[in-house]
Amino acid sequence: MKKFIEYVMWPVVIGLIAAVSVMFALPKINGTQLSQNSQIAEQTDFVQTSGPASYSYAVKTAAPSVVNIYARKLSQKRRYPFIDDPLFRHYFNNANHLMQRRLQSALGSGVIVNDDGYILTNNHVIDDAIEIVILVHDGREALAEVIGRDPETDLAVLKVDLPNLTPATLGSPANASIGDVVLAIGNPFGVGQTVTQGIISATGRYGLDLSNYENYLQTDAAINPGNSGGALVDVNGALLGINTAILDDNDPSVGISFAIPSDQAMQVMRNIVENGRVIRGWLGIEAQPLNPNIAKSMGLSSNGVVVISVYKNGPAHVAGLKPGDIITHIDDLPVGNGRDSMNQIAAKKPNEEVVVDLIRNGRHFKLSALLAEKPVISS
Repeated sequence: MKKFIEYVMWPVVIGLIAAVSVMFALPKINGTQLSQNSQIAEQTDFVQTSGPASYSYAVKTAAPSVVNIYARKLSQKRRYPFIDDPLFRHYFNNANHLMQRRLQSALGSGVIVNDDGYILTNNHVIDDAIEIVILVHDGREALAEVIGRDPETDLAVLKVDLPNLTPATLGSPANASIGDVVLAIGNPFGVGQTVTQGIISATGRYGLDLSNYENYLQTDAAINPGNSGGALVDVNGALLGINTAILDDNDPSVGISFAIPSDQAMQVMRNIVENGRVIRGWLGIEAQPLNPNIAKSMGLSSNGVVVISVYKNGPAHVAGLKPGDIITHIDDLPVGNGRDSMNQIAAKKPNEEVVVDLIRNGRHFKLSALLAEKPVISS
């Protein structure tokens, strides 16, 4: 019996020792014991607190500032479907046949930007419109007046005479980072105000041939026809951009769309309100980026642009710039690929002076040019 008890007790004692050993062998963080379950719980808490679980606050903040736009436009089409048929043309003289005029409605969105009723939208939304109706978030409707348009950025400024409007809170697109969560608010396909969610996919996007001055925020938030002119906002509901374009009109769901940064849009609006149009500085050259290999062979620390042509009697021509000159700096700022310098010059006013650093035949020069107003491009 004694031996039986010994045989039974020893496994129990060994088991207790093993249990105590496991207890003291648990992982330690900062000198404290932590169980595996506690580690998992801590990781879970981190995931839960890394971002808001809901963006309803952002929507409640931004949605009242976004309006639906219904732009009525006249379109013309030939009255008879067979008017180009050779047999039809043989028997009927239709050279001066009247065109059939039809009234169409184009859909879009806009953003209220101040208490005075000014609204930012895209130029292509209201271009050629004979009447523009605004539907506010609270259900009110009003006719809008076109204050001005800027085809070069695809922006337009409207104004409505309504009380108690809710202007957007302006955000800081310059501080937007790739990966930031954003919301797009607009009126896709005319179904009514809709919110979609995505991230900032890229910043400073250009070279898309969408407008002359490109500096887009790229996002994968779903943008569809009718979203144009609507708001791109951050997680606090602050306005980051005006939704403008998608990559392919034939496939709106590719997840690549573009917004004009709100600070650039507001600068255009102020210019239009003050002057009736956007007044930009103009140097009067056409240039293209310098090949990086050529720049390296010339010992340049940064790229530049090669002057292709100089407008006769323009600021550059008067200052002495010539085709073939390589511009490296403007006002001591590197030219790079030329995109930033183009925006830099456009942001200045006519009669402002700029200093141009250039290389001509291997020699370095500095020239001063007095900017003129950029010629207006008709749309």
